[in-house]
Amino acid sequence: MPPQLVQPLGEPIMGRTRLWDKLAALSSMHRTIEAFLASRPFERGPWLAVGFGLGIAGWAVLSGPWQWAGFLALCGAAAVGGLLIDVEGELGHLRGALIGMALMLAAGCAAVWAKSALVGEPGIARPEVVMIEGRVIDRQVEGARDRVRLLVRGRVEGHAEPLQVRLNLPDANDLPGLVEGAEVRLRARLMPPAPPMLPGSYNFARAAWFQGLAATGNVIGPVTILASAHEGWSLRQWQQRLADHVRAQLSGSPGTIAAAFASGDRGAIAETDEEAMRDAGLTHLLSISGLHVSAVIAGAYFLTIRLLALVPFIALRVRLPLLAAGVGALVGVFYTVLTGAEVPTVRSVSGSLLVLAALALGRDPLSLRLLATAAVFVMLLWPEAVLGPSFQMSFASVIAIVAFSTAAPAKAFLSHSHEGRIARVGRHIAMLLMTGLVIELALMPISLFHFHRAGVYGAAANVLAIPLTTVLTMPLIALALALDLLGIGAPAWWAVGKSLELLLWLAHLVAGQPGAVTMMPGMSGGTFALFVGGLLWLAMWSGRVRLWGFVPIALGTAALLLTRTPDVLISGDGHHVGITGEGPDLLVLRAVREESYTRTALLENAGMTGNALTLEDWKGADCNEDFCAVSLVRGGRRFELLLARGKDLVPIPALAAACAKADIVVADRRLPAACKPRLLKADRALLGQTGGLAIDLVSGRVRSVAETQGQHGWFRPPPPRLPPDQFRKRKSAAPDASGAPEPAIP
Repeated sequence: MPPQLVQPLGEPIMGRTRLWDKLAALSSMHRTIEAFLASRPFERGPWLAVGFGLGIAGWAVLSGPWQWAGFLALCGAAAVGGLLIDVEGELGHLRGALIGMALMLAAGCAAVWAKSALVGEPGIARPEVVMIEGRVIDRQVEGARDRVRLLVRGRVEGHAEPLQVRLNLPDANDLPGLVEGAEVRLRARLMPPAPPMLPGSYNFARAAWFQGLAATGNVIGPVTILASAHEGWSLRQWQQRLADHVRAQLSGSPGTIAAAFASGDRGAIAETDEEAMRDAGLTHLLSISGLHVSAVIAGAYFLTIRLLALVPFIALRVRLPLLAAGVGALVGVFYTVLTGAEVPTVRSVSGSLLVLAALALGRDPLSLRLLATAAVFVMLLWPEAVLGPSFQMSFASVIAIVAFSTAAPAKAFLSHSHEGRIARVGRHIAMLLMTGLVIELALMPISLFHFHRAGVYGAAANVLAIPLTTVLTMPLIALALALDLLGIGAPAWWAVGKSLELLLWLAHLVAGQPGAVTMMPGMSGGTFALFVGGLLWLAMWSGRVRLWGFVPIALGTAALLLTRTPDVLISGDGHHVGITGEGPDLLVLRAVREESYTRTALLENAGMTGNALTLEDWKGADCNEDFCAVSLVRGGRRFELLLARGKDLVPIPALAAACAKADIVVADRRLPAACKPRLLKADRALLGQTGGLAIDLVSGRVRSVAETQGQHGWFRPPPPRLPPDQFRKRKSAAPDASGAPEPAIP
């Protein structure tokens, strides 16, 4: 035995000593975390709400029941572990954090899983033309599109169980008695709820699943009313009458927007105005949400407290803040019910009621704890809302306001009370601008993730638009409606119209500026998680430790800037193909309408603001009635694409020869086995399993819709093994760009 390894009895070997030191250091990590939590004050409640939301997100990301059950089991084990680690009573903060977060993660996952199982409605398997007999559940007038949208539940031809479907009815076929509660018979063309058209597109199938919709479609021909609706009070009819009254008093675009503010009816707003509001970052003004509810409740609160203060008998005997809070709560609930009680409105009124309770009790209304309470209430009732942009953007904006306004630098900036009035007003205006900028920065990752676009000048536009709407327009609308009871509301409506003309002028001005909209290709879920984690860290902590949140934000920004635009986009049915990288315009296989969803989805996922140019109008494509052959150079290599666009039968030998010369073949029908391209055959057989595809020719990465859907009920096909690995292996076999390319044979 070598002498250097001989040790006296009882003395440890040097290597073993170092090993035990490392294990001891690892075992003390929990004490380091405990010291960190104990030395930095933070709100426990908001983090529990975050844990509940993360549990919901975990259910959506994980594939199926086995993974969800494993997630719940892991959370349970973590909670039990938290009970065991604090044997000596010295790890209270760590123990509480571990148990609390584990339980809230499990609760979030269980809540959304349970609701999915209870209310989820599988969509129909394929398009159908059927007869429907059922009851009208809801009716919405969409004047800008010359149609009425009906929600009908009843017997559908060819289906044993009653189904709930959403139908579009042209105005020409509308009937006076076609209202909520009417029994109808009609013929309709139904479509299954559409999954995302491309990876990263809007997932209507998921929304329809939680709404209980089995299909959507269009009414064909006239509607027969089998039984009239029962006479009585109808919220939707009252809402429609209010909207019609507002539009009768105020014509044009201002009237449609005033109707949206008063009743929540957005169906008559012109698409050009809605697009301008969106590009200017003002779309949130059109939907009844926190801004409108807060304005109505705040107006009722301060008006009540001011009027009652003028009556000494009441002011000396009643606690006015408590009474005003009650009046504000009643007005807020009434306004929520009047405007349709949509999820964003209910979410907003819940938070506002908590603020009123804080004011009545003399507590600070701007608190993350109150916001967390409202968030948990909404997530318990509508856990699926966490996955949508409305929930994320509304809570992100309020969190940004609370976190920024309560930060030490912001308080110090406004603490100069010795200055004159002009200087104080200037500081408040500057604070308003900075708050708007903070909100825009907080919302930008959410907007890019869901819509692939973000407004650049939205902060400046909102600084003017929000005070204009809340301080001038909405009080004027309330005054005009009150004066209409006396028949003297015309002057107030004139003032409402002028204020809304100013709002629309601002929206069109901002939207028309160069670079007003930033477009980006689809953001991955991991990149989005980095942004969300960093922003939550910035908001939840205080002191210098909150600056650590900039680390994941910086990583997410770098990942976003390095994200390559897909070279080829293929819709789930293979009918539409988009090609990028050949100039400012997106090349499309088939012509698409200017305002169609297909065109918008293709441009958004490509991160482009140009036009959609058909391949047959592009000099680099060779097209005939059946196929288009396209040659693309990417990463120093040439790729040959063969895109089917006809319906006629093609001789198999000619098709096989053309496929053999192509790297990628795309078709909206099933191709025979004789068609063997070098890299990928995206025909109906493959796309039926994968959904839409986004292909990066340089890296060989093929992203599919199916890989993000798992085994959730709204997406039936199981995600198969895609050919990305085969794509990467065979990509090097593509002919070099410098060599003589083989002629494309359409």
